[in-house]
Amino acid sequence: MTESAEIQTGNRHWILMACMLAMFMAAIEVTIVATAMPTIIADLGGFSHFGWVFSIYLLTQAVTVPLYGRLADLWGRKTLFFIGVSLFLIGSVLCGFAHTMTWLILFRAFQGLGAGAIMPLTTTIVADIYSPRERASVQGWLSSVWGVAAILGPLSGAWLVQHFSWAVIFWVNVPIGLISMLLLARFLPARERRQHSSLNITGCAWLMISVSALLIALLQAEVLGYWLLLFLLLALIAAVFLKRHEQRASAPLFPLAIWRSRLIVAGNAGNLIIGAAMMGISAFLPTWIQGITGGTPLQAGSALAMMSIGWPLASTLSGRLMLVTSYRFTAQLGALLLIAGSALLLLLRADSGLMQAGLTAFVIGTGMGMTSTTFLVSVQNHAHYEIRGICTASIMFSRMLGSAIGTALMGAVLNYNLMRRLPEASDPMQKIMSHESRQALPHGTLQEWITQIASSLHWVFVVALLIAALTLWIAWLMPHQRPENED
Repeated sequence: MTESAEIQTGNRHWILMACMLAMFMAAIEVTIVATAMPTIIADLGGFSHFGWVFSIYLLTQAVTVPLYGRLADLWGRKTLFFIGVSLFLIGSVLCGFAHTMTWLILFRAFQGLGAGAIMPLTTTIVADIYSPRERASVQGWLSSVWGVAAILGPLSGAWLVQHFSWAVIFWVNVPIGLISMLLLARFLPARERRQHSSLNITGCAWLMISVSALLIALLQAEVLGYWLLLFLLLALIAAVFLKRHEQRASAPLFPLAIWRSRLIVAGNAGNLIIGAAMMGISAFLPTWIQGITGGTPLQAGSALAMMSIGWPLASTLSGRLMLVTSYRFTAQLGALLLIAGSALLLLLRADSGLMQAGLTAFVIGTGMGMTSTTFLVSVQNHAHYEIRGICTASIMFSRMLGSAIGTALMGAVLNYNLMRRLPEASDPMQKIMSHESRQALPHGTLQEWITQIASSLHWVFVVALLIAALTLWIAWLMPHQRPENED
């Protein structure tokens, strides 16, 4: 029996609710931890290592995403979902008990091992229980979770830290995760395990080495120095061995059907580009608001939240638009919105208001929501049930990898421009971001730094625009057809 078989229409809503709860748990984790970090650092110390609290979580999550996707195809979505959420909850509980920054980083790595299952499996489960026509609309509901999490995360994090211990921000995951698992245990049919199905251990090992080395090189580029080249070389060598092994393996980690499908390859390429372009606004728009215009962190967060509002709205709209036009038209419209939003970044000036920044973030969010949903739904509708898990996971992995690449590329562009424009300045970005340091600077020096940093950030936005332009080409590769009624 398949997991999509014999599910009553009424029960599907409970399954969707369970998936949305799990996704909300993973989505809010990012913003709620970021809000609580100043309090955590004050308690645990170890400021020099606090970046690893986020990096290690992203690393272990990204590495395990494709593994969970493949295992879900082999052993069933339900089993892997329970394993992943259980690991995530255990890691969450342990994070709350961390008494040093080192232990917190270790437990965050464990938490990330479970988080790698949540996004691909919830999306795959929903794709299993809804028809191709319905999937296009349901994805809007799933995307709305990220918009809600982006708003509630900072607010709830600040409130919990103020009234309780910072450990509570991790422990609130427990009831949400347990409710999600109970709902799926009750309403999602189990799938019989495929005979003679085993995980390609060698392929997994080469994948983990390659991805880990690449992500470490990208996330820690400034710290590694020349060691960066060693990690990149290791990533390349492991990737070559992975490719050779996959070509000979009887049960490859990535089935050949994935690479032979132009649509699936285009969907992955599209999400890689979206992930990279997203960092142009996620990482550097708040920097512009706080550093150039002198805004507060709350104002920066409010402007960025507009992207999280535009994303689910556009995702819902794209579901309906696909049904009356085509995958290609919807993806191209989303690409044009993404390009327009990225172009609006170049219009930001030192005296630009919060409304302009918020509008820019909203337009970019609509473009991302429309393109990402179209790429995902088209791949899920094209992929057979037996490989839908790994295909969905590859989409999620591509976006994560794109985010890491975009962060490293645009960070390098910013640092190069700062070194060229302000060669004598010591940490100019950090000094204008801090209100106290900003006030201590002479007026002439402050204005000169703002001018040069603004010019440097504009080059970052140019790179973001060029990356966004590539989505239009990827969108052209989408088929000129609508979602069908049946798989």
